[in-house]
Amino acid sequence: MIRRLQYHEIDFEKYSNCLENSVQRKYSATKLFLDITSDKHWELLIYNDYEAVMPVPFVQKMGKKIVHNPMLCQQLGIFSKQDHIEINEAFLKYLTQNYLIRIYNFNEFNQFKTSLTTKKNFLIIPKDYKTVFSQYSPKRKRKLRLDDEVVKNSEIRKVNFIEVENFIRENFLGASKEADVASFMNIFKKMDINGCIEISAFFLKEKVINVIITYIDDCTVALLGTFNNKDFVKVSGASTLIDHSIQENISQRIFDFEGGEIPNVEEFFRGFRPELRPYPSISYSKKDLIKKMLSLKFIMKS
Repeated sequence: MIRRLQYHEIDFEKYSNCLENSVQRKYSATKLFLDITSDKHWELLIYNDYEAVMPVPFVQKMGKKIVHNPMLCQQLGIFSKQDHIEINEAFLKYLTQNYLIRIYNFNEFNQFKTSLTTKKNFLIIPKDYKTVFSQYSPKRKRKLRLDDEVVKNSEIRKVNFIEVENFIRENFLGASKEADVASFMNIFKKMDINGCIEISAFFLKEKVINVIITYIDDCTVALLGTFNNKDFVKVSGASTLIDHSIQENISQRIFDFEGGEIPNVEEFFRGFRPELRPYPSISYSKKDLIKKMLSLKFIMKS
């Protein structure tokens, strides 16, 4: 039996226990990550007594709850001790029948009978760094061999958000609206305050030319963003920062590249020879949403 719980009704101890012991565990489904990225605008579907759980984030539009994965939250989906197709189908049916959906991404482990579209993601599973490095593409290895002059005048530093806030804002790509950039910046700031991200900067002659932001927990390092001064693209600071993070963490944590749909981004990620891990997704156009609202036979909780 699937039940729908609003945020204040969730037993977070049971939720966390289910998530942490699930075969599909994802950092992006943790309470901390969801609370920050969605501003606590999420509900929960549960199967029986938290045998399986499915977080459902939403935004408010025209007085309705519209399901939408939050910014920086790539995958959610169903979490349980074993991935059951029949149970997954039951969750999918409940979701599509009882919610207005703009976009909802499941996780790479969720399997369905229903045919769903898939998206690309890349990750490196934990192993010895030397093994990981040996599998990099020849091109990536060349880019990581910095010129002697660059080596003498550069360094990698861990910094806090305030130190590089202006640099990130000035070199932010991929957001079409200024309001979206502001939302991303607010999320990064909250994560920094909560101590769940690391921000690494590549300095050349004491000037920041590249920054990466990674979300880190016990099991995963997730690349949330790379920010680069395009005037120094030949220095390969971004590759160096990512390689440095992999070297620091890969023996005990998954390195999750968090993306791969954009061709040039996919090409860049593939240079590190990660594994392709596609995940299922459902989405509806704004036109489809309006049609569904007009024909809706149920009233959304608000």
